[in-house]
Amino acid sequence: MTKIADRFARRAKRVRNKISGTMVKPRLSFHRGLRYLYAQIIDDTKGKTLVSLSTLHFKQLKYNDTIIAAKLLGQNLAKQAINKGIKQVILDRKGYRYLGKIKVFAETLRNNGLQC
Repeated sequence: MTKIADRFARRAKRVRNKISGTMVKPRLSFHRGLRYLYAQIIDDTKGKTLVSLSTLHFKQLKYNDTIIAAKLLGQNLAKQAINKGIKQVILDRKGYRYLGKIKVFAETLRNNGLQC
């Protein structure tokens, strides 16, 4: 790995050691790849994924519509989480800075009734 990738991996591990989800307040893990965005809500005490969603399922999006994709992902994930009875989550950004796609995603979650 390169030096930048090593630093990112160390930062992600350091953040992950401090954040743990429970059944009352599960962890929302967000990952952004080069093309798609992924989010899943995880109960770390049981080691189970409660809800997961990615932008792979949004066929109408183009490659460069990442902000719109983050907004759609946040809306759909919030609906699924509320349907499962989840009202609060801990946002795990994995060391990503809180701007751009991640900021839009988190604000959309909050606007749709999920506390994070």
